[in-house]
Amino acid sequence: MNHTKPPKTVMQQDFKSLLDNTTGSALKRPRARWIGLAAGLTLFAAAGLLFTDTDADADADTIRSADSTDSTLLENNLFADTRIIRPLSLPDKAVATTLAAEPITVAEAEIHWQIETVRSGDSLARIFSRLRISPQQLDRLMRSGEDTAILKRIMPGQTLKFDVQDGELQQLVYVIDRLTTLHVQREGEDFGTHTITRELETRVTNASGEISSSLFLAGMDAGLSDNLVMELAGIFGWDVDFALDIREGDRFTLLYEEKYLDGEKLRDGNILAAEFTNRGKTYRALRYTDASGRSDYYTPDGKSMRKAFIRTPVDFTRISSRFGKRYHPTLKKRKNHHGVDYAAPRGTPIKAAGDGKIVHFGRKGGYGKTIIIQHGGKYSTLYAHMSNYNRKLRRGARVKQGQTIGYVGTTGRSTGPHLHYEFRVNGVHRNPLTVKLPTAAPIQAKYRDDFLAKTRVLVSQLDMLTATTVAANEHTE
Repeated sequence: MNHTKPPKTVMQQDFKSLLDNTTGSALKRPRARWIGLAAGLTLFAAAGLLFTDTDADADADTIRSADSTDSTLLENNLFADTRIIRPLSLPDKAVATTLAAEPITVAEAEIHWQIETVRSGDSLARIFSRLRISPQQLDRLMRSGEDTAILKRIMPGQTLKFDVQDGELQQLVYVIDRLTTLHVQREGEDFGTHTITRELETRVTNASGEISSSLFLAGMDAGLSDNLVMELAGIFGWDVDFALDIREGDRFTLLYEEKYLDGEKLRDGNILAAEFTNRGKTYRALRYTDASGRSDYYTPDGKSMRKAFIRTPVDFTRISSRFGKRYHPTLKKRKNHHGVDYAAPRGTPIKAAGDGKIVHFGRKGGYGKTIIIQHGGKYSTLYAHMSNYNRKLRRGARVKQGQTIGYVGTTGRSTGPHLHYEFRVNGVHRNPLTVKLPTAAPIQAKYRDDFLAKTRVLVSQLDMLTATTVAANEHTE
């Protein structure tokens, strides 16, 4: 059989030059020639394994995809003492981000969300009816967990997102507020729920001010909100009567938190440390949270800022009559006044001065509608001329400090709406404005070392801020 002689390739020419240097008639036979060619190819492959690195397999696809110029360069250098390394081309960050995000975008695009805005008089049942979702699904959803109870309190203007497929609810998303979102998702015939709450960023800042007319105006000038001013007054309210004791030149400094979301301030946080100077006397308060999670304010040496009693049990407009001898407006004669009269609008809430038990609840002669609270075995307080009581209270009920017990009125012997307030120690009347109030419990011994360690930095910051404020005021003067 005649064989057509194949054209010589580069590889064949290379191997022929090797074979021509050998001797023997066997090389002239076609079969021997093919055996020689196979042996040459084997040597060629072995050489490639010797001179390529261990990454050759990984780079094979890249090399095969190279352009013709790169292929020629690779062939020309295959047997040279040179390693050809072709780096894998990586997409830049923008492309990589796009590629990574693409599956999520596609998945989200497949969901056909229906947005429902809550209308006046709407309920979830009405919204389900509009979307033609069966009542049975609504029932299963509302039974799926405690988180869904919030759906009973949807308000006009709020929006809900629904994923409904062939009349079957797949997902529901309810943005409760800027921080909280309820997610509901189908799980077979039932629904799973979870609430996602975003964390606020907390920043610590400070403010200082000097009073010229009132604490509120000074706080406003210092950039404080009304709530922060009220909190500041509450912290020092056991030591300073902010209605009577404030003087021009009194000063305050505080460290407090601000809460941010996405770079926007949402609200104020807690006051962490504060200083108030009243009539030349300086008070300091430090916030501390113990291991049990209880937070309160203490002096730098661990004493509670709270007292067993609040000094003033009502927000009043003025003191209409003080403790001691006075001319009685209805009896028309001088008589001892055993308490303090706080003039205030009718209906102003009256607060319990301290924790205790109600031992008198009802009318009491010229006192009109009256409540007397016993605070342990030593102290008692009396509240008279009320217009009405807290309806939840009765004689024998226990009350907490600051709890509303009644409302300002003018019952009994009274010429106008006010609270008559008495403070008694072992049954003896004392001046409510000046009596030394017992303090609340100090830091527990087991927390004392932790308190001192955690508040040390707050004290240092207060020292620095106070020094800076004083220096600035002196410079201004």
